[in-house]
Amino acid sequence: METPTATKAVRINRWLPYWAVFQADVRQTLRSWVYRTWVGVAVLAALGYFLYHVGIYQKAGIIQQASTLVSDLLRWTALGSVTLIVVLTAGAISSERGTMADSVLSRGISRYQYFLGKWHARLLTVLSTYLIMGVLALVAGYFLLHEDLSLHGSLAALVTVAAVLAFVISCGVTVSAICNSTVLGIAALWIGLYGAGFILSVLSVRYSPDRMLAMLPDVLRGYFNLHTFGRMIGWSALASCGIALVGLIYFGWRDV
Repeated sequence: METPTATKAVRINRWLPYWAVFQADVRQTLRSWVYRTWVGVAVLAALGYFLYHVGIYQKAGIIQQASTLVSDLLRWTALGSVTLIVVLTAGAISSERGTMADSVLSRGISRYQYFLGKWHARLLTVLSTYLIMGVLALVAGYFLLHEDLSLHGSLAALVTVAAVLAFVISCGVTVSAICNSTVLGIAALWIGLYGAGFILSVLSVRYSPDRMLAMLPDVLRGYFNLHTFGRMIGWSALASCGIALVGLIYFGWRDV
């Protein structure tokens, strides 16, 4: 008599759909013309900025503090990148609305995993690209200009701008989950971000993006309070997670 063989239980990875969405969105973002335009414009602007100021130093002999120039570069790179980041993130979910129900949400993936995969993919892609460009800018500023940069201050400055960009990305993915139209999402997000930034700067809120970016020269020199810096980054991270939680809950209950 043949004895029945025991079948081996198949282990199911419940986060496999999340990982699939994450990988697909990273590839999609890297191939996007908006992403490539953002990187190209940022690199060309930074290169021209450094060549201009290095030329002034070599021709006129004017000593320029690297902390001031690098802080201006990081600040204007962040502010100038906001529009392209808004375009890049505001269509993360809304642009796939027409095929979402059939191709994704009906094949064993929850809406929460779908949203988290999109959100984390955009965070990783944009922030890692910014950090690479920021490190290159800091290295160039250290070797080409007057040296007044500190290592821990440079790292803190990069984290400061990254915290601001992370909030913008979280807002973009959240608006993309709420709005049906990508164009409407871009307009609403752009107006909301700049309007909120203006109001916070007028009210002189302690941890407003305007104040965070204005602190960059001192932070690059290493003149900052670690406790205050930690609270500032903590509040920024909390705001990013809070706005993403709003989008996650709304997307989980809305009709596709």
